[in-house]
Amino acid sequence: MSHAQFVAIELLVRHLKIPMSSTSEKSSTSPSLFSAQNLVIAGIIWAVMALLFFLLFSVPLSKEEGLPLWYSIGTYIFECGAYLGAALVCLRNWKSPHMVSGRNVWLGIGLGMLFYFMAGVLFGIWELYFGLDPDVSPADAFYLGSYVVLIGGMVLAVSSKRLNLELWQWGLLSAIAAFGIAVAVWVAAPDSWRLQLGLAPASVETVAQTAPATKAPVAAPAVDGSKAKAAPPAAPAPEEAEAEEATQAPAWVLALDKQLTPYAYAINLFYIVGDVFLLIIATALLLAFWGGRFSQSWRMIAAATFSLYIADMYFKWRDTQAEGSYQSGSLLEVFFVFSAILFGIGATLEHDISTRSRQSRRGRRAA
Repeated sequence: MSHAQFVAIELLVRHLKIPMSSTSEKSSTSPSLFSAQNLVIAGIIWAVMALLFFLLFSVPLSKEEGLPLWYSIGTYIFECGAYLGAALVCLRNWKSPHMVSGRNVWLGIGLGMLFYFMAGVLFGIWELYFGLDPDVSPADAFYLGSYVVLIGGMVLAVSSKRLNLELWQWGLLSAIAAFGIAVAVWVAAPDSWRLQLGLAPASVETVAQTAPATKAPVAAPAVDGSKAKAAPPAAPAPEEAEAEEATQAPAWVLALDKQLTPYAYAINLFYIVGDVFLLIIATALLLAFWGGRFSQSWRMIAAATFSLYIADMYFKWRDTQAEGSYQSGSLLEVFFVFSAILFGIGATLEHDISTRSRQSRRGRRAA
């Protein structure tokens, strides 16, 4: 096609006021592709796929073999993918100036989802690539940051709406808070407390009372009257030797693991307290926004927080009471995926309602 023919076609298009094909495709596909309906459907499909994946493959064939590597990789893909999608949707709300709840609310929630995604990636590297099961890892820095910004965002949401709760609503909030605190105390209780309350396994107490104390080997006197030589140090246990051979972690990773291990109890306690605080705030949000225009979106946010509480409490309980036999990827950990998807759906619904209400106001003013 010559240059003159191209100029003629362009002038004809301008005269008839027909948009070019490229611009029309962008205008028609981009809004519909990321519409609220498509995003909600995509989240539901992701949640159903994750649930089927966990249901079908979360039970190991034998205790010796454990869960296969491909299953662990799949769980991280579902979890990290859900948190990344939720972070993008929440940060889109932060960029929009039409959010009724406020941009800072969605900035806190979006950063919380983003930090959870980064923490999941780091923890997956530590567990799957290095072959470690650390009590504390660099991923905990992002987990701690996610709790801080997530709680901050939800506190801003509560403070933006005055709590005029009725008596039964205050009673429900107090009951849920008491239940969450009771479960947290039971999960976080040290072994000494469980022994006094009779909650520890009987085998632990029996072994502690009946196991004979082992004495250090005493060197036998030498026949020639000279001083006996000290006994050589004991060889490492076979289980420890196998664990050292199985891991592929470099020396700096093992050294970092030893340095962070003393902070394990304090960090786990912070997680449990943060879960209880999120549970209380989510209940307050659910009651505060009940019946309003944005009640549907904040119901999703409350359900997301409840799912995070269930998954995290189950993880902490199995980690503290499974006596080292716990493996990540259990069935109830699918609630981590549900939590991220519900956060994303809540953000999508509020963005849709806020945008439509803004457009309806413009239409009324124009009329």
